[in-house]
Amino acid sequence: MRVDFNVPIKDGKIKDDYKIVAGLSTIRFLLRYNCKVIIATHLGRPDGKKNSEFSLEPVARRLGKILDVKVLFADSCVGFSAGTAVGRIKKGEIVFLENLRFEKGEEKNEIKFAKELASLADIYVNDAFAASHRRHASVSAIKKYLPSYAGLLLGEEVKNLSKIINSKQPLISIIGGSKISTKISFLKRIGRKSFKVLIGGALANNFFVARKFEVGKSLVDKKSVKLARSLKQKNIILPIDVVVSKKSDGKGEVEAKSVSKVNKNETILDIGPRTIRLYADFIKKAQTIIWNGPMGMFEKQSFKHGTLSVARLIASRSRGRAFGVVGGGETITALRMTGMEDYVDWVSTGGGATLSFLSGDKMPGLDKIIKI
Repeated sequence: MRVDFNVPIKDGKIKDDYKIVAGLSTIRFLLRYNCKVIIATHLGRPDGKKNSEFSLEPVARRLGKILDVKVLFADSCVGFSAGTAVGRIKKGEIVFLENLRFEKGEEKNEIKFAKELASLADIYVNDAFAASHRRHASVSAIKKYLPSYAGLLLGEEVKNLSKIINSKQPLISIIGGSKISTKISFLKRIGRKSFKVLIGGALANNFFVARKFEVGKSLVDKKSVKLARSLKQKNIILPIDVVVSKKSDGKGEVEAKSVSKVNKNETILDIGPRTIRLYADFIKKAQTIIWNGPMGMFEKQSFKHGTLSVARLIASRSRGRAFGVVGGGETITALRMTGMEDYVDWVSTGGGATLSFLSGDKMPGLDKIIKI
């Protein structure tokens, strides 16, 4: 079973187990029917080399604790160690394989590596929606060698995200983060279906520069500025005021001001109060909402208000008056800070995968197991 348990770990301790909890349904289903379950996932970017910093052993321990079942950890994902571990477990038990990305064949989608993985199992289940936009061996090539099925979480992701593609109008799209290049397809496909596209975060800086506004020392990506100039959609709404600081780390004096009054020695770190009210007016009219990317440096007390206000607005509008979807790691973190996560119709485990799916890009992990 391919999952996405790519969780933040510091000093061997898991900082946030949201992805693990989100992926439990299929594991519990398989254990209920006395299956031997082999869990495979990646963690971080070890570049095809074994690195203790990216070991999945803490994740295996956490999974065993949550499920209260025996989880045997294999210190490799293929080879003698993995095969021995699989051979030792009984029905209703779990083997957790070491990081798939310790093997170069994973990210290269190598046939040899895919065959080695497949040799451990009788059936393949993909429940890693968040990795399904990548052409990697454990989500793509492996399906050539095993009967392949979608997990329960993956199925729910597709079902709920499809409601954005076939949305009730008006659809409001809220996009933050930094680079437009990762969101250009989304802006073109879903953006054109949207009543309004509300822009925030460092992403907005690129639009400001494209429109000749001063952004001071704010984060700007030259390629994204060029892309911003190319987007002629009239439904794209930019912040009308921002929160700035004279220090890029946000430790300087904080001030809210009009976009047209930003100075060269200032850094934009959040959307301003007038923008929050403007965006609130649009969100309150929505029948469908999709949000990906924070509105600013929400990790800092002085710059969290834009992001958390948007999170609360979406949560309060969802589950009834509108269908609300939130996706992306930082976006989910911000939503959870409000304590209103359960009010949103669907919290997607995908970041890039969510955008790829909504953009109509190829999803190798869904090929031949999901009909879209």
